[in-house]
Amino acid sequence: MILLKMKGNGMMQTKEAYRGTGIGVIFMAFFGTLWAGIGVMGLQEWGFPYVELAAILVGFLLLIGGISLLHAAQEMPHQITGKLKRIRFWFNIVFIAEGLLIGAAIAICNATHQTDLIPGVIAIIVGLHFLPLASLFQIKLYYLTGTLLCSLALITLLAAPSAFMLGGHEITAKLSLLGFGCALILWSTGLTLMLRVKNATGSVGHTEDHPS
Repeated sequence: MILLKMKGNGMMQTKEAYRGTGIGVIFMAFFGTLWAGIGVMGLQEWGFPYVELAAILVGFLLLIGGISLLHAAQEMPHQITGKLKRIRFWFNIVFIAEGLLIGAAIAICNATHQTDLIPGVIAIIVGLHFLPLASLFQIKLYYLTGTLLCSLALITLLAAPSAFMLGGHEITAKLSLLGFGCALILWSTGLTLMLRVKNATGSVGHTEDHPS
């Protein structure tokens, strides 16, 4: 997912660093847009089609940014290390565990007839999965992402109203708050990662042009 290799105050210019970050940004774009879709469901056609188009546009622009990093990775030196292989192994473990937990949560909620809890429980699991990734990839931003996702899910489950009226439409408040909230958190994370890489690249290029 995100493999940022740091050296001193700048990012090492490696294929793995750019490719990993690009894939991570694409993940944030895709899943952020999926969560926005959940938010749109809660709107009950309020703001149609402008809200949907805006969400798709944001996701698309972030997707293009991720693809641009993958393209830039082709010009970077290749570097495979034992540490990188271990990172990939543990990322796969975290990803599989996340999928199993989500599957189990959905099954339990369905069995107990608490299907309205499914989106919130999934958001908590997604948030929790960022915490080990923060340590694995040494990206402190992920601690914030995970904490925000879990906090939003808990607030939505415990405090948000079930519905309210807006412009003649009955808005499903829990779905809208959770969906758009998670989308904004994931999109913001992806954008921050992308900007950090581009800024680090600019800093490295500036240093090479003006050596001390």
